[in-house]
Amino acid sequence: MRTCILSREESPREGLIRLALSPDGDVLPDIRAKAPGRGAWIGVARAELETALAKGKLRGALSRAFKTQDIRIPDDLGARIEAQLQRNVLDRLGLEAKAGHVTIGGERLDKAARSGKLHLLLHASDASEDGAGKLAQAWRVGSDMEGSGRKGLTLPIPRTILSLALGRENVVHAGLIDAKAAKRVSEALDRWLHFIGPDPTPRPCETGSQGASAFPPSGSQNTTNSTEGL
Repeated sequence: MRTCILSREESPREGLIRLALSPDGDVLPDIRAKAPGRGAWIGVARAELETALAKGKLRGALSRAFKTQDIRIPDDLGARIEAQLQRNVLDRLGLEAKAGHVTIGGERLDKAARSGKLHLLLHASDASEDGAGKLAQAWRVGSDMEGSGRKGLTLPIPRTILSLALGRENVVHAGLIDAKAAKRVSEALDRWLHFIGPDPTPRPCETGSQGASAFPPSGSQNTTNSTEGL
């Protein structure tokens, strides 16, 4: 467990973002939490981070966490964090694809969904509603969840970027067919989408009465932007 330096709320470290201090005193995002030395953890969305930066609250919190006033916070810290979180998700998708845990193509996705083998469904931002809807319906049927709101997640990236991540051409929809792989991708997605905030895209699996986990328990419902739909 780690404590967010801004909200003071405790969360598992996997759900937070680590900031590290370079030898030159620059505050830099350390998304994979690998940098040496003292770190500071944040769990707020980008808008809250940038408000705290503008008001000087972030500087004070970081100075206390790093135990020094000699720090430099880049003006584009929020953009840097967002870029690294997106890169982390795309890298994870690429690794799972190489391991054979990702399936693409309408027919193959439909078959995996209806046979109960689909664990996560994702759509590119420029996917058609009709195509996404048909796959979501097949997924609900295969999961014995007809009548639920379970849908795939529409990612805040177009098919060109999704295709590059998976090393294939024109990937509009993708699905994870391994439960553990789906969980790994979902965890990376949760951090990214939470930091982006609700304006670019809702967090995964979020409804009025449900938390924002990208890897929902059996029987849970998902909005159109749930992480169930690679």
